[in-house]
Amino acid sequence: MENKYYKVAYKLYTIEDGERDFAEEAPADEPFEFITGLGLAIEAFEKKMEALVTGDKFDFVIPQNEAYGEYDETHVVELPKSTFFIDGKFDDEHVQEGAIIPLISADGDRFSAVVNEIKENVVEVDLNHPLAGCDLNFIGEVIEARPATAEEIAAVTAPAGCSGCEKGKKGCNCEGGCEGCC
Repeated sequence: MENKYYKVAYKLYTIEDGERDFAEEAPADEPFEFITGLGLAIEAFEKKMEALVTGDKFDFVIPQNEAYGEYDETHVVELPKSTFFIDGKFDDEHVQEGAIIPLISADGDRFSAVVNEIKENVVEVDLNHPLAGCDLNFIGEVIEARPATAEEIAAVTAPAGCSGCEKGKKGCNCEGGCEGCC
């Protein structure tokens, strides 16, 4: 399947228990840009976009099971407060109730969590995606839709830290993650 480049402006509404609430917006002057097939957008969103061309308007709902899944209470966990220490002190500048904080798993995977509550010895965090448990209603317009170029795909799929160097060019070591070559 061909990778397509999209630039879309939209308003996103969540639908939970029949209630529709505004969640976010990607306005025309700061559109959402993505390339299909690279995991940059929800798969169901990409499928809805496939038939659309530049200038098309859209209004569709993605059910929660095709978006971020059901809300899972077991994904609300308590972590030792010491997990958030920097230089022996609790990081109260960044770890505050309601804050979205970056975490790293034991396997090195990066993900985000929302801080629910800071207790005496633990921090309660919610590992569910903020839109879990909601159907998603996207209303918007396709600003641009076209085949993605090889350069655009390469820029997205380059190793972390690589800023566009080319394997084989003087000083480039993309196989090693581009350390020091770009």
